Amino acid sequence: MLKDTLLKFLKLDGLVNNLTGYIETRIELMKYEVKEDMAKAIAKVSILLLVALLFTFFLLFVSVALAHKIGESLGSFAGFGLVAGFYLLLLLVIIALREPIGKSLEKKLKNIITQK
Repeated sequence: MLKDTLLKFLKLDGLVNNLTGYIETRIELMKYEVKEDMAKAIAKVSILLLVALLFTFFLLFVSVALAHKIGESLGSFAGFGLVAGFYLLLLLVIIALREPIGKSLEKKLKNIITQK
């Protein structure tokens, strides 16, 4: 009560109401911006997952075709063994270099996230 009387006496009640409205409007605007950014991020992740899935299918069928072609020359299971050995070698290289690869990816992701 004393606060309201003092604000009216100093003619600050309109200023306080305008400032309160401004702050509430800014908060609502931030909420909409966050929702918009989340929608963009979800869309990008969805596209990335779809691309990864299609690339996986592509890699799978190319590997089978390559193994079949090698198998025609060397024997039926030799082609599949060579392709499997290649993937095993690739896996071992990635395991051996997982720390530098992880740090590099982390740094790139931080740069992407902080860019605006």
